[in-house]
Amino acid sequence: MSQTFRLDDLMQMAREEGRIVAEDAARRLGVTVQTIRRDLLTLAEKGKLTRVHGGAVLPSGTANIGYDDRRALNAAGKAAIAEAAASRIPENAAIFMNIGTTVEAVAERLLGHKNLVVVTNNINVANILVANPGCEIVVAGGQLRRADGGLVGPLANRIVEQFKFDLAVIGCSAIDGDGDLLDFDMMEVGVSQTAIRRARRTFLVADHSKFLRTAPARIAGLSDIGAFFTDRPLSPELQQNCSGWGTELVIAGEGPSGA
Repeated sequence: MSQTFRLDDLMQMAREEGRIVAEDAARRLGVTVQTIRRDLLTLAEKGKLTRVHGGAVLPSGTANIGYDDRRALNAAGKAAIAEAAASRIPENAAIFMNIGTTVEAVAERLLGHKNLVVVTNNINVANILVANPGCEIVVAGGQLRRADGGLVGPLANRIVEQFKFDLAVIGCSAIDGDGDLLDFDMMEVGVSQTAIRRARRTFLVADHSKFLRTAPARIAGLSDIGAFFTDRPLSPELQQNCSGWGTELVIAGEGPSGA
């Protein structure tokens, strides 16, 4: 296999799984670990990956990765998370849904729910829920972020402040080891913070790749979340903290744990 094809395959692995483990990639591509390490170095030099111990992850820091790449990243894990979260969302409820591809996956699984009022600053969520005649949709207008259909800024904030939600369903760009939920856009963070304050309970939907990334702006902490839906177990320390905070932990496919 030529390096060009290997690099394409490695990038696809990174988008789907969140990270590349050099030994695993070498086995799957039928080459040596040394070859994979050289390939990862090439991709890192091009700014496409960030090297970490044992492999590489998608780059992070002060700018988010592209929307199409985020949609492709760990699609199976996001689908399992969305199914678990949607099964816990009641009918006859007022819900806020923010920006994010996992939140959009939850919206797709609400098409059979009845008597919902969904307020969202995510045009993609609104377009998905149009297909549900039993859902009233309120779009929180604001500054349009063309890259991903997000609506952010003071106007979106003011609209969200007018509601009292039974439930807020939120995603984030990264989760720090201490349980802080992080994002890149301060205006987006402000809308999510308002929704959390205006909700009786909050669901966080975020896959394991969010623990491999970082971002500069803090949304909230896991201590502010009612239930966290993810696809892999947390570190023992963070899982213990969630139990102490009263944050229910749901590993998709495994059932709830924690409080």
